[in-house]
Amino acid sequence: MPMETPEFGNLEVQRDRLMEGLRAFGANYTEFTQRFATWLGLHSTDAAALTEILYAEDKGSPLSPARLSERISLSSGATTILLNRLELAGHIVRTREHTDGRIVTLRSSPDIRPRAEEFFGPYAARMAAEMSRYTPERLQQFEDFIGHLRETMDALLTDEYQQRRPGARPSPGDA
Repeated sequence: MPMETPEFGNLEVQRDRLMEGLRAFGANYTEFTQRFATWLGLHSTDAAALTEILYAEDKGSPLSPARLSERISLSSGATTILLNRLELAGHIVRTREHTDGRIVTLRSSPDIRPRAEEFFGPYAARMAAEMSRYTPERLQQFEDFIGHLRETMDALLTDEYQQRRPGARPSPGDA
């Protein structure tokens, strides 16, 4: 029998609503990235990579090609080809900022940042306005919740789905 609490009703139904909300948010985020791609005249994968580069740079942790490859789920070879396209288009620059000169850092070009801010500015403003409706304590609860869900998904991807490839059937012990 499903658990119920007087103030929220059926917990299973509530969890389903939360999962649907998270799925829809993810789909909307993907749609923003696709529209950014169209706006810039890029392939959606290139725009997703550029968005990751810009975001990491904004957070003070610029990406290496290897980290970008992980973030957008491309092989190192495919990532190199993608980076070549972005660099040729003038959207990114590759620098060697680390004391180990072999390490490449990905940076957005000075020309692309204003365009990205123009496109994502309304998104950022509306998200900030929406979040301002909540107390810092409630936002911390959301942050914790999303963090726990992300850790769960990361663990599943690492442990459960690492060996599963398209078209491959799980062995009897994997079921």
